[in-house]
Amino acid sequence: MFVQIGFGQETVSKEISGQILEPSISIEGVNIINSATQVTSVSNADGKFSIRVKEGDVLIFSAVNLESLKYRITNTDFSLASIRIKMKTRQTELSEVVVNEYAHINAVNLGIVSKNQKKYTAAERKLAVAGDFKPISLLGLLGGSMPLDPILNKINGRTKNLKKDIEVEKKEASIVQLGYIFEQAYFVDRLGVSSEYVAGFKYYLVENEEVVSLLRNKEKSKLEFLINELAVKYKEIISSELK
Repeated sequence: MFVQIGFGQETVSKEISGQILEPSISIEGVNIINSATQVTSVSNADGKFSIRVKEGDVLIFSAVNLESLKYRITNTDFSLASIRIKMKTRQTELSEVVVNEYAHINAVNLGIVSKNQKKYTAAERKLAVAGDFKPISLLGLLGGSMPLDPILNKINGRTKNLKKDIEVEKKEASIVQLGYIFEQAYFVDRLGVSSEYVAGFKYYLVENEEVVSLLRNKEKSKLEFLINELAVKYKEIISSELK
């Protein structure tokens, strides 16, 4: 009797197939782990995957751009040709929102600034203070009593540096945005860019005005197409430099 019960309770593991569903973004490179056995798998470009499980195992699905999900394997799953996993896009914008009871109070409501006043980043504020220097501004002060060129060069040089700071800020913001949309696996596995060159490839991308424009307008389909083209060119550049 004891032996029969033991065999009756034995659960056999089996490799099952599945597909992740999320129509609005890429579902390639989603990490899947069996929490019971620590066996892992990764979804392909169509969101499809396979992994060995047994009844009662819990699969954990995770990706940078998707909300993590847990799924418990049931006996019914073994009779299906493929299990379907619905995931949701991670709302990354929420991390930037601060909610408090005084949210309605701001500089506009208090009359400190006008409603349509432009908002500046740190680098833009510095440039606004420095301004695009005009030599005529100093003529009245100097009265010709001291050399003008060294002062002009110093001020104009500072203005140029501040303009560069703003460009760097914009590029860094674009790189962060790329990281939200495309995870590391996209660049390595799908585009074939070596992992040690991914960071450089992102800088290469944000130097392209069309890439920045598509990022700004959130046109992901067109962006992916362009990135694929640029990846080919980038790999050619790397290849030529390594020769």
